[in-house]
Amino acid sequence: MRTDMLTSVLVELNGTSSDIEASGIISSDGLMMASVLPANMDDDRVGAMSAAMLSLGDRTSQELNRGELEQVLIKGDNGYVLMIYAGDDAVLTVMAKPNAKLGLIFLDVKRTAENIAELL
Repeated sequence: MRTDMLTSVLVELNGTSSDIEASGIISSDGLMMASVLPANMDDDRVGAMSAAMLSLGDRTSQELNRGELEQVLIKGDNGYVLMIYAGDDAVLTVMAKPNAKLGLIFLDVKRTAENIAELL
């Protein structure tokens, strides 16, 4: 039941912008809790990579005295990957198109992360 609620939150997020291609909620240990991913994406790989990147971002932010980590943004030729905490024990990962309007996506993702934190 909880997975269904989390999945519906992701479906709603993906529907807010045609620039969002995929999203997932990952536990802090890298396990996929819910996802709306294309068939060619592996849930386990997305989960593991998200947890690893967020952990590295946390450590980097602390070591370089940048304060508490808010988000990790990766830009590649084929688009963006955005990761943000959704409560203490989960991460929201979103994949967006290369020409995405990031300001709107940041706003939608932050709101969604807050909703997820309340559900968890």
